[in-house]
Amino acid sequence: MKLIVLDRDGVINEHSEQFVKSPEEWIPIPGSLEAIAQLTQWGWRVVIATNQSAIGRGLIGMDTLNAIHETMLRRLAEVGGRIHAIFFCPHAEVENCACRKPKPGMLLEIGQRFGVDLSQVPAVGDGIRDIQAAVAAGCRPWLVLTGKGRQTLASGLLPENVTIAEDLAEVARRLTESP
Repeated sequence: MKLIVLDRDGVINEHSEQFVKSPEEWIPIPGSLEAIAQLTQWGWRVVIATNQSAIGRGLIGMDTLNAIHETMLRRLAEVGGRIHAIFFCPHAEVENCACRKPKPGMLLEIGQRFGVDLSQVPAVGDGIRDIQAAVAAGCRPWLVLTGKGRQTLASGLLPENVTIAEDLAEVARRLTESP
């Protein structure tokens, strides 16, 4: 099974420092939905792993998160894409849970649920926490330069062996062109 794990904000949709708090605020990054469709058509199972502390902070409820995800799934279906599962951490950082990235809890759960060796799973993010979680879980970390990606790259904090791509479209292209 070919499995890929994507962060949501900054990878699939535009990042917002004020959080994405409604379906109307969920704005796809140009080419990202088509990239997921390409991966889907090439037999990849696409899974999202996203920190959603807006829930823990009381900024949105589960109904709003579900509405945001429904919008994303509908827009993806329109271009032939599919998300196989969405994993999210609803906790605020102060709660010190095991699932919030940079901890690997969400990714480890994905590996267990799908029965895959995470060392073969690309994990794509735009922030250092995404990369740290991928490394801690034993995934193949990819940094996209959308969202916070350029700042993450400039920070000098990236560990070795991180693959860098301009955006999710480049990730999809490289993964579907390689043998």
